[in-house]
Amino acid sequence: MRTNWKPPIAEVDLNNHMRHRRLPSCSSLMTALLATVLVVNTFLFGVSKAQAETLEELQAKVEQTNSDYDAANQRVAELQKQIADNEARIAEIEQQLPEQRIRAAESIRAMYRMQQGSMGIIDLLLSADNFNDLIAVVQYLEIIQNKNSDAINHLVDLSKELSNTQSSLNAQMAEAEEQKKAAEDAMNEAIATREKLQAEQAQQAAAEAAAAAEALKEASAESTFTNASGNTTEVTTPSTPSAENVDWSSDKTNFVSSWGARIDAYLSGSPLAGYGSTFAEAAWAYGVDPRFSPAISAVESTKGRYNFLSYNAWGWGSESWSSWEEAIWDHTAGLAAGYGGRLSVSGAAKYNPANPNGWYSAVLTQMELI
Repeated sequence: MRTNWKPPIAEVDLNNHMRHRRLPSCSSLMTALLATVLVVNTFLFGVSKAQAETLEELQAKVEQTNSDYDAANQRVAELQKQIADNEARIAEIEQQLPEQRIRAAESIRAMYRMQQGSMGIIDLLLSADNFNDLIAVVQYLEIIQNKNSDAINHLVDLSKELSNTQSSLNAQMAEAEEQKKAAEDAMNEAIATREKLQAEQAQQAAAEAAAAAEALKEASAESTFTNASGNTTEVTTPSTPSAENVDWSSDKTNFVSSWGARIDAYLSGSPLAGYGSTFAEAAWAYGVDPRFSPAISAVESTKGRYNFLSYNAWGWGSESWSSWEEAIWDHTAGLAAGYGGRLSVSGAAKYNPANPNGWYSAVLTQMELI
């Protein structure tokens, strides 16, 4: 998860950026100004401060539940690796034990016989012809004694290791079950939080319904508009005034799998092809409509073909990235932090204040294709 979010270029340095783009006509500027006023009024009076604060709190909780779920799953994976290692070691010890028990038993018998025949050992020592022979006999007896002791000690060590490893295994298996339950609880909370966020966003969309209809009406009066990257783009008309709600009732795996496939189909043949799962995973992590970022990339850069800066397919600030994955995560985080995670008329006025209606209409049209 990445957090170095940057605002779009329209928000960062609009005056400087406008020097490098085609200036719209006076009528277009007036339309944009009126639309912006309408949007601001709608945002201020259609959505209460309490609702905005609730959305912000839910957005933060969405990110936290995703972190909790990922942390629990990571711990489960670590424990499963430790369990597998311990099970393998237990199997290895159990395979060695029978032979080691035999060796230890033989060593015990040998040591017993040596103790019983201690007089013979004394005779052996006394029979040495010289000092060197005596040393050789002592070393021989010591080797036999050490060999017998090593066999017995090895059996004891293996038995202790088996017992300790089994205890560790039992503890790890118990913790793994706890972590699986924690992951399940985190997932349930994540789904519930996202569904609550969706409900709050639906209320906001309903409050902005009139503004959305007006924005589409104004957009349809023009054939082109200037996007946030400063390029002239064709105005497209969506079939509905707002995007359909996202179903957040599935778990993360199914959500990413389902939306990843849909986004991959949408991005097929483009530089962003194959990054559907990245878009979907980032959307899940931040509670963002998974269609939002891919759709903006289509409007701003033809899905990554004509980028504002390196890997910047969204007309996003003065930022560049070293990979699509990094860029996708940052852009999605920014959509959550600055735009409520969904397409809205008020958000369009922030993203592209000079041409919010055309931008809203174009992005919504692309979202309908996913």
